[in-house]
Amino acid sequence: MKNLTFNYKNQAFTDSTIIAQGAEVEHRAVIQLITNHLDDVSEFGRVAFQMIPFETNGGIQKMKVCRLNEQQATFVISLMKNTKPVVEFKKELVKQFYEMKQIIEKLVKISGYNAKLNKEIKLLYENPKDYYFINENKMINCIVTEMSSQKFKQINNIKKGTMREHFSYEQLQLLEKIIKKDIFLFKQFPNYDYKQRKNYLENYKLELEKVNNRE
Repeated sequence: MKNLTFNYKNQAFTDSTIIAQGAEVEHRAVIQLITNHLDDVSEFGRVAFQMIPFETNGGIQKMKVCRLNEQQATFVISLMKNTKPVVEFKKELVKQFYEMKQIIEKLVKISGYNAKLNKEIKLLYENPKDYYFINENKMINCIVTEMSSQKFKQINNIKKGTMREHFSYEQLQLLEKIIKKDIFLFKQFPNYDYKQRKNYLENYKLELEKVNNRE
């Protein structure tokens, strides 16, 4: 099943279009259900409606979509009849909300390590250029994904946001280790240049893979 949840400002959400498709009901029926029980849904947080543009044969039109947090979504689907598609969708949605919360938690933790890495770059260079930070992060992303940022964004159809928001949990685990090792390199081997750090981190990744394969 496709991605049913997404990260919005470090919180896990789904929306009415995802619910409609997963439960195999019309989207307008989901919107009507939310509207009819708006006060109840609002008890679990502010209900966010927005108009989303979409293409039709007659041109660009707009569709009313509702963004829902975990509690709101759970309440809304509890109001639906337990058809087989709805039951299957409920199970998968619960699973993906849990996974998304894990990913967000890891992303927040990684942002802390990234701040430490940026601090080391500032300490090493008297007047570091912006591209020093950009190139270091691109290099790390490339090691983790084994492809360029441009290719990763193209494959994953990323139009906005950072590519790390689209990493799998396993990729985020590796990312955390690589960033921590890069911080170590800046501290212990300040004479290393970009290519030396890149080579060291690539070999470090290979060592991690060997350990994982043995396990």
